[in-house]
Amino acid sequence: MRRVLEDEEYLVSILQEGKDAFATVKSMVPDLLILDLKLGDMSGQDVLKQVKGDPTTADVPVIVYTAAVLEAEEVSHLIESEPQFYTAVHLLRKPFELTALLDKVEELLDTSGHSSH
Repeated sequence: MRRVLEDEEYLVSILQEGKDAFATVKSMVPDLLILDLKLGDMSGQDVLKQVKGDPTTADVPVIVYTAAVLEAEEVSHLIESEPQFYTAVHLLRKPFELTALLDKVEELLDTSGHSSH
């Protein structure tokens, strides 16, 4: 995934652990966040709630991805139940085509007013 994004000239930063993810996202305020729900040390849902709950990062578009059916359903329900809170959050279920990811990245960046590259 990283290589595909970098090949499209996106600047990519990778975080391996969830516990530091929010602090890093808050300090960087990226144009877009791609979040795996399966993190080694905490739930991706918790990171998503932190990102969307903080005024500094609330407007950052997020692509959430997972292969876990139950987690996907939970996140889908969260987004539907509080659409005003979970603005610009899109769920991708694994496996997905990388072209679908790139299309969604471009769409979310365009919608949020950030440049595509």
